[in-house]
Amino acid sequence: MQIIQSIQNRIHTIRGERVMLDKDLALLYEIETKRLTEAVKRNIKRFPEDFMFQLTKQEFDSLRSQIATLNDTEAYLSSQIVMINKGRGQHAKYLPYAFTEQGIAMLSGILNSDKAINMNINIMRAFVAIRKIVLQQQDIKEQLQAIKERLSEHDVQLSQIYDAMENILDEKASQRKWEERDRIGFKAIK
Repeated sequence: MQIIQSIQNRIHTIRGERVMLDKDLALLYEIETKRLTEAVKRNIKRFPEDFMFQLTKQEFDSLRSQIATLNDTEAYLSSQIVMINKGRGQHAKYLPYAFTEQGIAMLSGILNSDKAINMNINIMRAFVAIRKIVLQQQDIKEQLQAIKERLSEHDVQLSQIYDAMENILDEKASQRKWEERDRIGFKAIK
């Protein structure tokens, strides 16, 4: 279960899709990112845009800012892309590729090592676990909406009960006033 949790931590939402980055996949498959992208490019027909896409600079920067909260994390993120040393600093050479669940499933067809096959099974389990969580959250949202509707109905009913009680109390108060009024006229003495 720990491996699935580790995989879930590497799943990001980009362009409305749950994806994993090439560097994370290469790390899980225990191969170099370069080898992973080479295998993908040799079989590019298997990876249409809804299976795999390359991040834009803005998407990558946004992803980095979402995750980069600690210095350790920053070091991890800088390894997300292939870096070259040039002149004064390091510059990104390639933006990472993002693989959807279907793209990751397609990877199992081109990476045939036992490690890749076993890891793919775990990755699919992680995606299924996330889907279950999302469905449970949707069920909870629907239940909360039903409760809200019932409560608003109850508010109306309670308001009506309150109004009726107020009317009854007003009638009782006016009746009491009537009975306690000073009588005029003669009083019979016994």
